[in-house]
Amino acid sequence: MCLGIPGKVNEVYESRGTRMAVADFGGVTKTVCLAYVPDVGVGDYTIVHAGFAITRLDEESALETLRMFAELGMIEGELAMEDPIP
Repeated sequence: MCLGIPGKVNEVYESRGTRMAVADFGGVTKTVCLAYVPDVGVGDYTIVHAGFAITRLDEESALETLRMFAELGMIEGELAMEDPIP
């Protein structure tokens, strides 16, 4: 199964002309592509699907969703994806 997981953007940078970010998913950090959400910046929460940020999300909703995923033991499996662009 492949779900959208909320993550907090800790760093934004450019790689090969594409905005990228390092996002924290409840203690697991991954590189994600910000091409679809150009207004997302450091400190924002975003839903990430298959390595791509697809929408901005408020902190309360993000933390509640992460809590539920953790309770279900789903975070590690969902974050086993490869980084989209190094």
